[in-house]
Amino acid sequence: MISIGKTIVSKDVVTRHFICDLPGCHGECCVQGDSGAPLEEDEIGIIEDSLDEILPFMTSAGKAVVNKNGVFDYDSDGDFVTPLVKDHECAFVYFENNLALCAIEKAYREGKIKFLKPVSCHLYPIRITKYSDFEAVNYHQWNICDVALLKGKMENKTIYEFLKVPLIRKYGDAWFKQLDDEVKSGKYDDYLLS
Repeated sequence: MISIGKTIVSKDVVTRHFICDLPGCHGECCVQGDSGAPLEEDEIGIIEDSLDEILPFMTSAGKAVVNKNGVFDYDSDGDFVTPLVKDHECAFVYFENNLALCAIEKAYREGKIKFLKPVSCHLYPIRITKYSDFEAVNYHQWNICDVALLKGKMENKTIYEFLKVPLIRKYGDAWFKQLDDEVKSGKYDDYLLS
């Protein structure tokens, strides 16, 4: 574990190799699971304010869920998450060339909104667990990402390196530099995982 400010980063985040391989996994993380993507409270208002620009990119089933229930739901712990279609598919997913993609991100890429997507999606496969005194930054292992582990190993890139931009988005440049300096100190070289 690495302690930085009010975060504790698991060893897997800095030693396990990982690069998303969308053609290999087809975006399964957006269509499988038992709850939606975690949402921060302020992201709910942003999505609500941007909904008119996001809706054109959504599936009819996703639109129906959002129109009926709104842009968020609660998971089994009572935390905010994106709503689901058919109890497993994110309401904001759309499909292109057999890939599951994000309608929120599509609206952003098209210049319609200024919000990329929920930070939890940007950070995946990192999942953050909030405690009263700190946040745990952990790797969420899921077999649908096995191709990403292989790609990361082939390109010799770890999770935290692959997720530099979203980690900076979440915690800032100084936080990331401290993490990077800690890793580059060589303390974890013997633990590099495949």
